Amino acid sequence: METTPITGLDELDRHLDDLIQDPCLEVNPKLFDDVELQLTESNIPPLILRFLSRLTVLLKQYTQDPAVIVSLTIKLLGPVSLVEIMQMAAPEELIQALDSPAPAANLLAMTILHKAAASPQEVTILSNIPNLVAAFITRWLAAPQVEVGQKGGKVLGDLLDIDCELPPPPPTTRPVDVTHTELVLRKTPGQGRLWNLVFQDPTVYTLLLDLISGRHPDTACNPHQLSLAQGRVLRILPRLAFIDFHAVTHSDITPPAPVHLTNGTSNGEPQLLNGGDHQPPNSNPPRPGEGFLQYAALRMVRKSDVLMHLSLVDFFEALVSLMRVTEQSPLKVETLRAVLGEATAGDEVLREALLSLPDRTVEEEAEDLRSWLVDVMPGEEVRLAMR
Repeated sequence: METTPITGLDELDRHLDDLIQDPCLEVNPKLFDDVELQLTESNIPPLILRFLSRLTVLLKQYTQDPAVIVSLTIKLLGPVSLVEIMQMAAPEELIQALDSPAPAANLLAMTILHKAAASPQEVTILSNIPNLVAAFITRWLAAPQVEVGQKGGKVLGDLLDIDCELPPPPPTTRPVDVTHTELVLRKTPGQGRLWNLVFQDPTVYTLLLDLISGRHPDTACNPHQLSLAQGRVLRILPRLAFIDFHAVTHSDITPPAPVHLTNGTSNGEPQLLNGGDHQPPNSNPPRPGEGFLQYAALRMVRKSDVLMHLSLVDFFEALVSLMRVTEQSPLKVETLRAVLGEATAGDEVLREALLSLPDRTVEEEAEDLRSWLVDVMPGEEVRLAMR
């Protein structure tokens, strides 16, 4: 099949050679953009050998903003598998890209890791490099850029989906929130290695908790970044609960109490908030056997932070709505009752938001949702019936 010739390839060839010889030279962004705009699925394969190795060399040594170089590299990497990429770039180089202050480098590394979602076997390859997974989790939650956080959440959700050991559920005919349309991608059960690493490995799990509780250096003295990290976790958790509810609600790991904080406040140690007010200590340390979901839902957020409280309400609305369309079990209902009972105690805003969900859904689903709320919020039957 004939393809339209790509203009600018020879010029890009020479420019790449010059940049590799002298990384201090300025990049010609128009040249990179012009070539990238001409790339298609059909004309990319012949260019991979021609350009990819030099782009990789250039990225390793380039000290200025690599955005245009990264953009072209990501386009060329489209048909390249994770295994092929890791033959060109060692895990240490991907960690370096994740640690970079340049968001373009972070996005490139995350794009490469996302390729592991092609198969359970490739997720297992990634799971065998725990320091790379730890660097990814750190950048996902510690990056100030919104686009890096969004990309990280998408990558982690897809990887855990493909890795899940449970068989994929049958397609649901029930409407779900449009923001959760890509809930399950896997076609066959995975191997569960990444789930074990993230939620059962003490080192990685404690890192995750440290980042969202203000113990990690990247969030300890930065309230805004801490809120970003907590918001990112709340956005991904409903999907993870949909994929494997048991995995996110049970844990054999109980880290030392000081690891579990509420917005940077350790148990028994009031901390000064902005303005000099004391924040009360966290009086609810983790309970044995509880999972990540309980900590994030019940002990992570300081509800006096209005914006974070709104994020928490959104999380519970998504969680309750999604759990309704999953396969039910007495243990799942019992766990949800316990979480919702504790969460709504003294929180009328959250209680009212959940009880009003049937009023804000499509008419044909309202009654089923109202019945589901009766199951998971016992004691609210009268208020639901009066609506």
